[in-house]
Amino acid sequence: MPIEQKPSVNPAKVVWWRVPHMWLVVGGPLVVVVASVVTFVIAASNPDPVLNKQDYERDLAAAAQLKGKEREKALISMQPADKARNHAASPLPQDPTK
Repeated sequence: MPIEQKPSVNPAKVVWWRVPHMWLVVGGPLVVVVASVVTFVIAASNPDPVLNKQDYERDLAAAAQLKGKEREKALISMQPADKARNHAASPLPQDPTK
């Protein structure tokens, strides 16, 4: 006849850092916090330069005075980022003066 064992009333106490599930609960948010700090440091150490509007307008006027493919290439390179990104695959508009 098998002997019945009683469940232990006082289970062995384990310190919190030895419980694997605790590292899953704390580790996820901790990784997110560390990644956000790293992202902030990268963004703060390499800010985008502020463009001078007068220089841009001067270069745009100089590019508009060019002819043919040189003009087209210069005007394309001076497009704002949002316009260039959204129209990267669009055909180029034809110059009405040709």
